[in-house]
Amino acid sequence: MLMKKMLKSQMKGVPEQEVDRILEIVEKNPELFQKIGLEIQEKVKGGKDQMAASMEVMQKYQNELKNLM
Repeated sequence: MLMKKMLKSQMKGVPEQEVDRILEIVEKNPELFQKIGLEIQEKVKGGKDQMAASMEVMQKYQNELKNLM
């Protein structure tokens, strides 16, 4: 419930159905998303742009993410 409220506040303008879908995917494998978040943070601390770091890490875990959908 708390995560849903946080996600909604971050994703203003995104339909509630999409927010629910994202939450469902995250709940399937929260450890993966925690690992992704930590890797993105490390890359940003290392000097990479937030978007570039996110894209790089997401590509790394592309197959795992596809399996969750």
